[in-house]
Amino acid sequence: MKNLEVLLDVLTFHRRGLSERKIAERLGISRQTVHKCIEHPEDIGSSSRTKAQTSKLDPYKLNVDYWLKEDPCYRATWIYDRLRVMGFEGGYDIVKRYVRKLKKELSRIAYMRFETEPGYQAQVDFAEFQVTLADGTNRKLYLFAMILGYSRKLYAELLDHCDLPSFLDCHIRAFAFFGGVPQEILYDRMKNVFIGRLAGKNKFNTTMVGFALHYRFTPCVAPPYAAWVKGKIERPYSFIREGFWRGYGFTYKERANREILDWLTMKEKRVHGTTHEVIVDRFVREQPTLSPIPVLAFDTSYRAYRKVHKDCTVQFEGNRYVVSHHHVGKKIIVRFKDMTIRIFIDNELHVTYTCPPGKGHLIQEPRFYQELREDREMNRRKFRGHSFRKGRAKATISPTKPLYEMDVEARPVSLYDQIVYEETRV
Repeated sequence: MKNLEVLLDVLTFHRRGLSERKIAERLGISRQTVHKCIEHPEDIGSSSRTKAQTSKLDPYKLNVDYWLKEDPCYRATWIYDRLRVMGFEGGYDIVKRYVRKLKKELSRIAYMRFETEPGYQAQVDFAEFQVTLADGTNRKLYLFAMILGYSRKLYAELLDHCDLPSFLDCHIRAFAFFGGVPQEILYDRMKNVFIGRLAGKNKFNTTMVGFALHYRFTPCVAPPYAAWVKGKIERPYSFIREGFWRGYGFTYKERANREILDWLTMKEKRVHGTTHEVIVDRFVREQPTLSPIPVLAFDTSYRAYRKVHKDCTVQFEGNRYVVSHHHVGKKIIVRFKDMTIRIFIDNELHVTYTCPPGKGHLIQEPRFYQELREDREMNRRKFRGHSFRKGRAKATISPTKPLYEMDVEARPVSLYDQIVYEETRV
């Protein structure tokens, strides 16, 4: 920088007509420097070292590049140990500086901001919140949030459990809150939604697919380790934590959910930092583009298939539930939610039970076993061929009469006892 300033002064004085000697006297530099600045100004500021420096690490840089491209989390100590085995004789500091420089270059990632059309996309995610109760114990709650991509209108709700029925129920309440359903919903790779990839396509949970078909939206998942893809839902979590949750006096979940929605409704009147528009105004334009909500709500209860055993029971979560004997051997559908069991046969509700606490219980409707007792045809088939059928007694072999003619005499056991007694007396 200093050399460039000297060059500027020399050229300025030279344009004014001063000689090289006068310029050197005024600036306090040699005449050779003044002459060089005038004749060859492009050389000023360039490095005087023409020979490139070499390093002991040069023969091994390709190895370091490959390792860090394979996994950017490799530490400089790990790389240094492996280079020593390969014959590297340099110090650790050389490796550390090169690794730091390379990691900085690899961490430079560019993103492209995208906006969606009204009613096209919503984004969903979960977050954990810790609650300290009055007795000093800690409790974990889950915050479900869904945000509309165009207007940034946000719905949030606290949950006790992060299971599939609760997850789908939150969707239904969010749709009611928005007054419609978006065309597409973007998720993280959560187990409630995403199973894996099969034949190059995303495989979704079967219940989730049925739910999406019922409400006519397309489920999508973000790529792995790509949080920026669903940045619209990532940002509001810190917004809720810092704006609402910090310093909030939690009492019970239902009250907290009401107050979260009241707080979000109040915040919708602000100008959003990205869209530079009021959230409510954008939502007024987006709401008519949302798909209508179906009249019938989707059954979000847990579904399982069970076989009816010979004792007219189905097993679920360690308990047995009695059904009609007409369905023994068949597979039926069991739906569970809120400690209630509903048993469906041929898509019709057969019976409803309340789940008892614990396991090993037999829960029954008395009418089912009463119907079995009165079913003559079932009893006739059940007792066919048995010896205790009414009116016919099966012939049995007498224990005292031999089956075949024998040359030996059959004696009672008491006779042998008498013989043994007499021999012991002698």
